[in-house]
Amino acid sequence: MTQPLYYLDHAATTPLAPEVLEAMMPYLTTVYGNPSSKHQAGQQAMNALDQARDTVAGILGCTAAEIVFTGSGSEGDNLAIKGVAQTHLRDHGSAHVIISAIEHHAGLHAAESLERSGITVTILPVDANGLVSAADLESAMRPDTALVSIMYANNEIGTIQSIPTLAAVAKARKVPFHTDGVQAAGLLPIGVAALGVDLLTMTAHKFYGPKGTGVNYVRRGVACTPQIHGGAQERRRRAGTENIAGIVGFAAALAHAEAKRVTEVARLTPLRDALIAGILGELPGIRLTGHPSERLANNASFVIDGIDGDSLLILLDQRGICASSGSACTSGSLEPSHVLDAIGAIGNDEQAALRLSLGRGSDARTVEHAIASVVQVVQLLRAAA
Repeated sequence: MTQPLYYLDHAATTPLAPEVLEAMMPYLTTVYGNPSSKHQAGQQAMNALDQARDTVAGILGCTAAEIVFTGSGSEGDNLAIKGVAQTHLRDHGSAHVIISAIEHHAGLHAAESLERSGITVTILPVDANGLVSAADLESAMRPDTALVSIMYANNEIGTIQSIPTLAAVAKARKVPFHTDGVQAAGLLPIGVAALGVDLLTMTAHKFYGPKGTGVNYVRRGVACTPQIHGGAQERRRRAGTENIAGIVGFAAALAHAEAKRVTEVARLTPLRDALIAGILGELPGIRLTGHPSERLANNASFVIDGIDGDSLLILLDQRGICASSGSACTSGSLEPSHVLDAIGAIGNDEQAALRLSLGRGSDARTVEHAIASVVQVVQLLRAAA
């Protein structure tokens, strides 16, 4: 008998929703024109591009001209962080970027590349729950600060930042504020006016859309140097023929995710809490990572003492549990998680990080099986040590 699959890695990626695939199908088959072409096949594609842009802008509460379609969340982070900082350096002769210690590697590595070009970077610490202090941000501000970039919700530990509070610190200094909102769409409000942000990054595959398509909101008036050069697409902010099928899929997925957001969060939150309570209640030597309440509704993340992380994931997989040790983008790395290091969760003993992230297919049965499987596997590995 085939082992049932319990997919608990929605923070890494989500399955493509049937309604999203349906919206994409014409643009994968019969509507194939290049939107830059003037003939009717091209204009069909351009109309789809314009409609998708209007849909995304309406959800974010911005103008269509402020939407830039990209190829991924990583590209979006690079465009925002490097683009704004490089423009400031060019126009003012110096530039300084502030970023948090628990950003996705797309943000941190983008900042590291800026340092190699002479731009100064300040990495803000976080507390034991992964929160950035507004006072620390205020203290880090400088006359040449070009950008503040702090992620909305962390991909590993699920902690949600108070973005309006942090963005207000930057706004008082007239400094652009970027947030990596990749984990937020479908789970948190993403209206840019309420958030107070100048730039926002998203990617479709985190909310049941296609891989390979992202969006950056770039507020009108924020200068951002392109990172991909070529044609004049996306108002000269991102060259390359637009992925029409992916963009249509992005808009459809975002619209569905936003329409379901309130009810889905209300459904997922008690499942998440039951998952956390069940695992913590059954096992000693295990700690929740991230903020206990200001965390994504689908995120349960732990550090477990006395076992090997790879062995944990392999044995869980044998029981049908698809889980993660943290960011999917760093799988295969022997380095400890920079997020867990930043919150002080890494000790000297052998430890495993475990992230279980729920989604639309998760229910009480999923949670029960996950709790039982984690307890059994941890006990087995400890007994064998």
